[in-house]
Amino acid sequence: MRKEECFYLGKIAKKFSFKGEVLVYLDTDEPELYEELESVLVELNQNLVPFFIESSSLHKDSFLRVQFEDIHNEEDADRIIGCEIYLPLSFLPKLEGNKFYYHEVIGFEIEDQRLGVVGKIVSINDSTAQPLFEVLNDGVELLIPMIDQFLVTIDRENKKVLMSLPEGLVEMYL
Repeated sequence: MRKEECFYLGKIAKKFSFKGEVLVYLDTDEPELYEELESVLVELNQNLVPFFIESSSLHKDSFLRVQFEDIHNEEDADRIIGCEIYLPLSFLPKLEGNKFYYHEVIGFEIEDQRLGVVGKIVSINDSTAQPLFEVLNDGVELLIPMIDQFLVTIDRENKKVLMSLPEGLVEMYL
């Protein structure tokens, strides 16, 4: 399975016991959704490798205590510490209305109520304090803040994000 077909779930943070148990940091608001997993994909040497789970339980707020099938001592656990964990996109619950996953809107058009089609979403920049749609318009990149007040509706059927953008935002790029 390719990384593009998966979503980042978290990272193997540290060892938990001398029997090879590890603590996985879950990068999610709902860690309880992932308590009963049968397997995960662990990134080893830039490849996603399936690891089967013998047992798991929630630990504190955002950690999952995991015993993998083939990891039974500290040395084995040391080899996977720091590795990222992924799951197939099909594991994500479907979102409706104006809620969306970032990967879901890549390729959608941004349409402003006032200006019409502004461009196509090529990626999401979430490394800033405010996530941004990176939009391409005839070779010009626009950065549009993902602010709830700007977002009117997500039209999944027509692959459009309808927005009410403040006057001047788009014009400053074009």
